[in-house]
Amino acid sequence: MRSRTANQNVRQADDQGQSVEEGARALRRGLTLLDAILAGGKDGLRVVDLCRAAALERPTVYRLLATLIECGYVVQRGRFRYVKGPRLAALPQRGESADLAERLHPVLARISQACGDAAFGIVRDGALSRCIARHVGTHPVQVLVIQVGTRQPLGVGAAGLALLAALSDGAVDDVIATNADALVQYGGMTPDRMRILIRATRERGYSVIGNHATRGALAVGMAVADRDGEPVAGISVATTLARMPRERQQLLARVMRDAVRDLLPEGL
Repeated sequence: MRSRTANQNVRQADDQGQSVEEGARALRRGLTLLDAILAGGKDGLRVVDLCRAAALERPTVYRLLATLIECGYVVQRGRFRYVKGPRLAALPQRGESADLAERLHPVLARISQACGDAAFGIVRDGALSRCIARHVGTHPVQVLVIQVGTRQPLGVGAAGLALLAALSDGAVDDVIATNADALVQYGGMTPDRMRILIRATRERGYSVIGNHATRGALAVGMAVADRDGEPVAGISVATTLARMPRERQQLLARVMRDAVRDLLPEGL
């Protein structure tokens, strides 16, 4: 006969096996649901559509949605539809950065040639910005504030500020909260100051920021949307304070807007 301890060990092993299998099944269901949401695009899907696409019952879909929303992988759009959330939107897909950089290069080249100053392109990397493209201008003094590959808190540079301001209020709050302790290292930036700059950027339609990422420099930036109208990148021009009176800031904003319109008519 088996001992009581042996029987207990068998039951514990069976329980652990069942627990692992249940966890794997829940993970498969969650990933299937997430695939369906991603396939639904920017318009999103209703619960009834998700049930059909993922072959799941309504209570299961609601339970999985609650977890995905809590973790930031899904957000509710309107009253009935669900789309990908900020955690997925912030993750670059394989090859995406290289493709975006290639598509941005003609835009940056045209802007830089028009103004003579350096132009930059960035994408979001979680709560950071990452430079993916740069074009050096012809003016004798170039302010090369960042290099390709440079990461810094999203919003401390003009391109990142423009992209941050184009995100939803919830995404903005998450980014600022994540970067709160690091902001002071960038010219004494604070969360309150960042929010003021975001409001000004939204009102103006382009960003202007100086003396934060680089002392003695001022930059103008603009967000660039993808084919679905979602902001996915930021572009900027940086130069010395002396070369950036308000009239030239406005001129550079028009140059950037025209370049994006002409060279990326369908978005990135």
